[in-house]
Amino acid sequence: MTRRPFAAHRKDLDPAVIDFGIQLASTVPAQQRKLCRIAFYLLKYGYSSVDKPFVSAVMPCLNEEETLGICISKVFKCFVELGIRGEVVVADNGSTDRSTEIAQQLSAKVVHQPIPGYGAALSAGIEAADGEIIVIGDSDDSYDWSDIGLFIQRIRDGYDLVIGNRFQGGIETGAMPLLHRYLGNPVLSLIARLACRAPIGDFHCGMRAFTKSAYREMRLSTTGMEFASEMIINAARNSLRITEIPIRLYRDKRSRAPHLRSFRDGWRHLRFIMTYAPDHVFLIPAAIMLAVGVGLQALLVAGPARVFGFPLGIHFLALGSLLTLAGYNVLNLGVLGKIAVALKHPRLGSRTVSWISKRFSLESGLILGSLLAFAGLLTDIVIFVQWIRSSGGSLEETVHLAFVASTTIVLGINIMFTSFLVNLMLSEEKLRR
Repeated sequence: MTRRPFAAHRKDLDPAVIDFGIQLASTVPAQQRKLCRIAFYLLKYGYSSVDKPFVSAVMPCLNEEETLGICISKVFKCFVELGIRGEVVVADNGSTDRSTEIAQQLSAKVVHQPIPGYGAALSAGIEAADGEIIVIGDSDDSYDWSDIGLFIQRIRDGYDLVIGNRFQGGIETGAMPLLHRYLGNPVLSLIARLACRAPIGDFHCGMRAFTKSAYREMRLSTTGMEFASEMIINAARNSLRITEIPIRLYRDKRSRAPHLRSFRDGWRHLRFIMTYAPDHVFLIPAAIMLAVGVGLQALLVAGPARVFGFPLGIHFLALGSLLTLAGYNVLNLGVLGKIAVALKHPRLGSRTVSWISKRFSLESGLILGSLLAFAGLLTDIVIFVQWIRSSGGSLEETVHLAFVASTTIVLGINIMFTSFLVNLMLSEEKLRR
């Protein structure tokens, strides 16, 4: 990309604002003072945002007056060094300090989001961004905003989503609690990788970049910290190109406690991951329960049996009935979950949904359910007739058969009624293709 002369970009630049920024730089810590002054001198003598921004740096903000100015100055300095157009969007989430005032004084766009939450703030900021490439990161200076060129380059290489990896880039001493570093992040990232098959080692890194069109395809909806997991999972489901780059995590420069709450936010991540992983949450446990349940009933339908010398009687038959019915219901919920995910992500190719869509029909479900219910009912009628003929005898030899027959009736009724719901959702899924 050819770097345009600075003079062509200065029509809407307010010198008074930049002069104020230069003065403001003298109030920040000594180690950051030179950086801030350089950034604002570059702005004053050669940078402006007349044209539509090519890159938007979006920062969520809640009472970050100590570090926000440092982050904004790093971004603008990086834009100048890279020779690209850009803007900074500060997504304020209800700050009561001078954060928004500082952002406006430094020529950043401020967007107010009354809905609390990390995801809610970022969503508002991203929607307000004008850039073709979006870079997001925290405003506490824990990530070096001077590194955004690395993210931008990977986007230019053809990737839709670029994630920073703090474990590859290095974590400064004290920058991440030990619980998060050695348990929380690795475990949650492992579960997420298994659930969505995305080759990402650090699912929760806050610095990442993506195109505006990719963001539209992700269709993000969460408002809390789980927004980070949702972004990667939805990107993977929509077959977007994802990669990660090493990035260093520094100790944040603020004096207040962080907004992150370990167990609350960790649970929100896990809850989201498991909710959108029907294969692991529903289908695999359902298959195990059904296999064990049907196997026990087939083994014990004629009466007690011995397996490897162990006696199995009516109690194991009751367990088999329980596992069969529970397994079917969980399987049915898993199928509905897969269809729901396919509805939300039309580009996602689900072999399960495709197979069911080709072979399932409402009529076949009703016929199968009716046959099972009728078979169970017929068996119970035969047992009832025997009981009448025996003048109300105990008929202990038919207890196991009656158990299996009753289970079959309940299973058939479930299949008939759930077929209507599956048919409804499949019809909707076909319309959205």
